[in-house]
Amino acid sequence: MAVRTRFAPSPTGYLHIGGARTALFSWAYARHHGGQFVLRVEDTDLERSTQASVDAIIESMRWLGIDWDEGPFFQMQRLPRYREAADRLIAAGQAYNDYMSREELEVLRKEQLARGEKPKYDGRWRPERARALGLKPPAGAMPVVRFRTPEEGTVAWNDLVKGPIEFPNSELDDLVLLRADGVPTYNFGVVVDDLDMRITHVIRGDDHVNNTPRQIHIFRALDAELPKFGHVPMILGADGERLSKRHGAISVMQYRDEGYLPEALLNYLARLGWSHGDDELFSLRQFVEWFDLAHVSRSPAQFNPEKLAWLNQQYMKGADDARLAELVGPLLRARGAQPAGGPPLARVIALLKDRASTLAQLADEAMLFYAVEIDPGTPDWDENVGKALRMLKARLTTARWERAALGEAIKDVVKSSGLKMPQLAMPLRRLVTGRTQTPSIDAVLELLGRETVLLRLTEHLDQD
Repeated sequence: MAVRTRFAPSPTGYLHIGGARTALFSWAYARHHGGQFVLRVEDTDLERSTQASVDAIIESMRWLGIDWDEGPFFQMQRLPRYREAADRLIAAGQAYNDYMSREELEVLRKEQLARGEKPKYDGRWRPERARALGLKPPAGAMPVVRFRTPEEGTVAWNDLVKGPIEFPNSELDDLVLLRADGVPTYNFGVVVDDLDMRITHVIRGDDHVNNTPRQIHIFRALDAELPKFGHVPMILGADGERLSKRHGAISVMQYRDEGYLPEALLNYLARLGWSHGDDELFSLRQFVEWFDLAHVSRSPAQFNPEKLAWLNQQYMKGADDARLAELVGPLLRARGAQPAGGPPLARVIALLKDRASTLAQLADEAMLFYAVEIDPGTPDWDENVGKALRMLKARLTTARWERAALGEAIKDVVKSSGLKMPQLAMPLRRLVTGRTQTPSIDAVLELLGRETVLLRLTEHLDQD
């Protein structure tokens, strides 16, 4: 049987880190086994689902490089199919129409709580109980459809991540399958969709473990073969609490906008709860080759933003300079710079990329080459340094404008002036860049160009 997995987000917000990891694991499992990966949008939350969220989810997955073979499918376009499945269950005696009002449900809940019982539906509209109680459908009332859950025994499965799991049926009530408006509930829609889409392996977060026994009952009532289930542990923040926005559970696209590379984020997500020996850095191709569920941890993973930044830095160091330049260019323009008016951006990137953890930091560093105006601050060096700077300016007027020659000119002036290198290099940096820290000053001078360097030296030395 060909492996078929799926990712089924609800379009009620952005795609966050937890959802992206679920998508990645499901996608990688299918790719590892030469199977298919299906994208399905569970849009039955009519009040909260939006097209903007659908677009954001799809954009995020495309940016990450998680492609799909079928879909996206939308549940709200499949309502007749859910009705058909519900009617089949009713005809087989596995489901029934329930006319209990919300007010009656609330009264029942309060009575159960008062008796110290766990609140759950009491099955009063099961046909045999409704007859015994003399219940009649209220005129004009639209029923919900409830599943007849077994009241005895247990439901169990061998989870691909957590191992054997078992639930007593007495803990489950008769869940609603179809609401009165014909929209399926989560557990029913999931089963019908997974059945129709021939899903063989369901990989999802372990917050769904409690849903699985209900879904298994529905699969069996529909005479369907069960998929295999694998529940991945949740992601925690550094404080041990469930991941939230303050820990980094922000939109995947926000990570893009903050300057992370997709391959770095994917690499980091892959290591959140899964490992391949001590390997930290690996390509997506390697991940697909190595990925299995046997090495997914049963314990929660911990999100570490510093580790993500480190990974991103490693990927930036190895990235093509021209590619990084294409990504950094818009960031520079957003900062008011005009890259076309300065040194070639790819050369600037080559010099600076080892000094940054994100593209945003790289753009900040690169601004020293594209700033229209700089502020060197008030001169605080002595006359000997001033003389050395003027001597260097004279040397630079005729020097060959390449890094080696510029470096030699600086060393010669340091030697002839009796200064130490930092005594000259520090004020020189300030005069030509407005900064006290830059890459090697000879490389900076080379990229800034003779005209810019001499203009800034002239302007600021004349004020000295």
